[in-house]
Amino acid sequence: MGGASIVIGPAFGLVLVVLCAAAAVSARWAGLRVSRAVVGAGVRAAVQLAVVSLLITWVLRTWGATAAFVVLMIVVASVTSARRISRDRSAWWAAAAIMAGLVPVLALIVAAGTVPWQTVAVVPVAGILIGGAMSATSLAGRRIMEDLTVRRGEYEALLALGFTEPDAVRELCRPFVGQALHPALDQTRTVGLVTLPGAFVGVLLGGGGPVQAGATQLLVLVGLLAAETIAVIVVLELVARDVIRRPSVR
Repeated sequence: MGGASIVIGPAFGLVLVVLCAAAAVSARWAGLRVSRAVVGAGVRAAVQLAVVSLLITWVLRTWGATAAFVVLMIVVASVTSARRISRDRSAWWAAAAIMAGLVPVLALIVAAGTVPWQTVAVVPVAGILIGGAMSATSLAGRRIMEDLTVRRGEYEALLALGFTEPDAVRELCRPFVGQALHPALDQTRTVGLVTLPGAFVGVLLGGGGPVQAGATQLLVLVGLLAAETIAVIVVLELVARDVIRRPSVR
């Protein structure tokens, strides 16, 4: 491998263990009650990436295997978001929000030729968009549910004023649900000044030039903004229409 590649060896494993342990110990010391989750997430990430690293060459050989892998990513993302939003089975509709953000953005990127129609190019872009849509769906869904629970009096006041239930949900939650987009907005605003995100670094490590790396990262960031915005709008609408069941009707 080139000199810019990550060096895998005993030091690599030791650094991972130290970082994960530091995060868990810090969380426990601060009383955050997530120390086990930190360790579990680190272990799961290691196992899952090891498996993916072993299988990815085979997956990328055919479009059938690639499509199956993308579907698996969507399913896992949907389950994760559904669990974050609610324990009600209706939360499975989080998959619709994720798909609504993913499909048009990925289709436009590929159809325009900005990303070549090759498995090795489509899979990472799809994964980034799915991950962003998942995060936005989870954050927006949780915020909506919390607002409808904590601010129930305001919700009932809106109903008393003649708002329909969907309109009351939209009126109550719309001003704050956009906060789910703050991480993507902050990342886009500060790119190149505060951070050099994964796509940029990945292109450089893969041998691409700085201009190509910058163009790739810009495409990814703007695509994420579009996908996450769509996902947030859709999850709000799903809750407003009670497709994802509202706390007030349980």
